[in-house]
Amino acid sequence: MSDYEVIVAGGGPVGLGLAIELGQRGVSVLVVERFHSRLEIPKGQNMTQRTAEHFRAWNTVAEMRAAAPVQRAKATTGATAYGTLISDYSYEWLKRGSVDAYYAERAVRMPQYNTEFVLRDRVEALSNVRVIYDWSVEDLTQNANGVSVTLQERDGDAQQTFTGQYLVGCDGAWSTVREKAGIEQAIDARDKRMILTVVKAPRLTELVDTHYPGMDFFNVLNPKLEGYWQFLGRVNMEDDWFFHMPVPHDTTQENADIKGLLNAAIGEEFDLTVKYLGFWDLRFAQAKTYRAGRIFIAGDAGHAHPPYGGYGVNSGFEDVRNLGWKLAAKLQGWGSDALLDSYTEERHPVFASTRDDFIAKMIDLDAAFTAEFSPEKDKDAFDAAWAERSKPQSEVMQFVPNYAGSSIVVGEGTPSARGAHSFAAEAGYHLAPATLDDGSNIFNHLGSNFALIIRDTSNLDASALRNAADAQGISLKVIPVAASQEVNRWGAEAILVRPDHFLAYAGAADGDALADALLSATGNKVTENV
Repeated sequence: MSDYEVIVAGGGPVGLGLAIELGQRGVSVLVVERFHSRLEIPKGQNMTQRTAEHFRAWNTVAEMRAAAPVQRAKATTGATAYGTLISDYSYEWLKRGSVDAYYAERAVRMPQYNTEFVLRDRVEALSNVRVIYDWSVEDLTQNANGVSVTLQERDGDAQQTFTGQYLVGCDGAWSTVREKAGIEQAIDARDKRMILTVVKAPRLTELVDTHYPGMDFFNVLNPKLEGYWQFLGRVNMEDDWFFHMPVPHDTTQENADIKGLLNAAIGEEFDLTVKYLGFWDLRFAQAKTYRAGRIFIAGDAGHAHPPYGGYGVNSGFEDVRNLGWKLAAKLQGWGSDALLDSYTEERHPVFASTRDDFIAKMIDLDAAFTAEFSPEKDKDAFDAAWAERSKPQSEVMQFVPNYAGSSIVVGEGTPSARGAHSFAAEAGYHLAPATLDDGSNIFNHLGSNFALIIRDTSNLDASALRNAADAQGISLKVIPVAASQEVNRWGAEAILVRPDHFLAYAGAADGDALADALLSATGNKVTENV
């Protein structure tokens, strides 16, 4: 018999999110985290509306909002500038608020360490989740019945061993779990050494508040950097700022001229105090699979990329929201092994699309623009091209991770990060919120398992479907809804909502089709999508 049903290696935000997802579903979990103390380095800050929905599902959304150090509406809107931050060329960029209506929660902007503190508090409230700090996974073995992990004490020689039915590596880009499981990576090494520094700079705050009132994060296009960004943002309201940019490979903590680099990026000389300085390698990496038998990987262990556009922690949270309910389903007997396979099937192409269609594309487009246009070379041509770039951007509207065409949803397509935000209900896509005729939001009624939303005008015998679900051990909540302006936007008579609030089915209220969709959604019947 295993010590735990699931062991999670890594107690950062992704690992903690998985522990909460599993713990709330009654699964026994051990989380192993290398560091109890946290370095207060601002990363993973731009969290999307969808991530805020995860916080809602994990009963932490109010605590997250309270912990955010920048409490204002525009904290999720940035700007792009050319040459220097205070040059004559800039426009608003990454306006996350433009898609608020398609989600049940607003975006949250806060540094990763604050996020972890809130998630740690939530984990402590779950009696079936145990966290061991200052230990890490040193080795592992697996067989047909489970996984055994050997843990190493961080500041000593002690070791201990635990067994679990499944192991999930949420242990970062240099994942021990991924390596020991024999999961290979595809790596696109861009050969860029980057700095991340945190500075206290009151004058920078004054400049930003003057030139960009109410805005808090920025990227500066420097033609010499060939499309790679100088990226900075407000950490808090006490004049602390983070700053990333590429630097020569021989740059060290001793020879880095942070004041000179940041002054040049801003376009004015001012004093500052360096509070932190570190380096990271800009690269893209993706594991070739996210599963090896009873071992899974999630977050940076599965996929790593530059922190452009705030996709990293959001992707990791979506990984574990996808994986968590599937592991619980398998452990509780109503999900199949094929359901576990669908984790890689759904999440792997979404990251590949995020990388290719958004992050790498941004670098390539910026490189092409700065190579072709310059106000010094041809001001009129530059002004025209800059004006075109300054038009309302569609990137946020087009970033729509979806599982269309997955083997566990009914419909056509291919899982991708690219799409179009829509209120229409479509299989494989996230459910758009809707206000019901009683004034409540549908998200207040969904619950944590499967939900069937049916129009109250349909003739569907929902009790028969619920009985079929009960026979399979599947928890299914039936939610009849009356017509309202927002309900009508869904354009479907019946919607089968998965535990992660993606849609397994949307269409006619056909009992046989819905029964098939429910079996497919739990991996118990393979749907042949065209």
